[in-house]
Amino acid sequence: MAKTDQYKHHDYYGVDELLSEEHLLARDAVRDWVKSEVTPIIEEYAERAECPKHLFKGLAEIGAYGPSLPVAYGGGGMDETAYGVIMQELERGDSGIRSMASVQGSLVMYPIYRYASEEQKKKYLPKLGAGELIGCFGLTEPDHGSNPAGMLSTIRDDGDAYILNGAKMWITNSPIADLAVVWARDEEGKIRGMIVDADSPGFSAPEIHGKWSLRASITGELVFEDVRVPKHQVFPEVRGLKGPLSCLSKARYGIAWGVIGAALDCYDSALRYSLEREQFGKPIGGFQLTQKKLAEMITEITKAQLLCWRLGTLADKGQASPAQISMAKRNNVLMALEIAREARQIHGGMGITNEYPIMRHMMNLETVLTYEGTHDIHLLITGMDVTGLNAFK
Repeated sequence: MAKTDQYKHHDYYGVDELLSEEHLLARDAVRDWVKSEVTPIIEEYAERAECPKHLFKGLAEIGAYGPSLPVAYGGGGMDETAYGVIMQELERGDSGIRSMASVQGSLVMYPIYRYASEEQKKKYLPKLGAGELIGCFGLTEPDHGSNPAGMLSTIRDDGDAYILNGAKMWITNSPIADLAVVWARDEEGKIRGMIVDADSPGFSAPEIHGKWSLRASITGELVFEDVRVPKHQVFPEVRGLKGPLSCLSKARYGIAWGVIGAALDCYDSALRYSLEREQFGKPIGGFQLTQKKLAEMITEITKAQLLCWRLGTLADKGQASPAQISMAKRNNVLMALEIAREARQIHGGMGITNEYPIMRHMMNLETVLTYEGTHDIHLLITGMDVTGLNAFK
């Protein structure tokens, strides 16, 4: 397939023309890194359910941690659209690899940058941005996922520190993290955020096994048994759900972009296969039903690309609302999952093998559909935004 034709097939409406030179350079650098460092190994790691930990340093080197945070605080100093296209290329490789970067940048570095003291920013952010420290984000609990306001983790005042007790569940990176950004309820019932070092006595992070999805991403719990958290590690100003929800908006924005990459990888594989695989004397791409599938795939990808481009322009101006981000996350994840399923059909029996990336993407996207807010919860966020009525209560 000629380069110009491939460009057309991946960017049907010329969205690249709407991106700046900086965006394209960042995207292409990450794309090259994924091709050389991720694609050759990812199927093996996913099959073994093993996290390629050596990639954490490489992600730092390509600027994947906090691309839109200031350079002085360990970020890349770019805009939100650049952050989006970087997440897209990482997820073209694997959703788990994008999750590694998304958690580090959006759920660990971002809250420290926005809510921590200057002392804590200088202590943690440069090392997180350089991949010298790995972080995780503790919000979801065993009994409270979609309802974070019901969290049971608590802190109580104990002189120059707080005593933290509780548990968190489904935490990306937790078994190998050096620190965790944790949210817990204080004695007044207010939700507070804090930085908890993983070597604190009473802190443990057992790994979760048996996942059929995000197998190349390491996931675990966080367990706190009378963990002593110095008061200077607690975010001084933020109270309530505003803090953690602002972090989730940042991560959801990256997901909305990221899953386009997974969809493109599935579409590209299906398109190539349809031109090579022959049945009844001609390539299966010449049959109407196959063309219907491919045409619908690129249509939905194009709509998602335009949705994210507009969301990116709003985010660059600080005008992207949480509800707008929810809409994009919900729409684009389902789009990518449905494309993975259709691509599997085009590949026929070969689609279930690891010779092609389809089943890995499909399994990964089943998780992406429900993490950082489930598909249905995001629908209700949009519903509440357009009606002004709260259906959560």
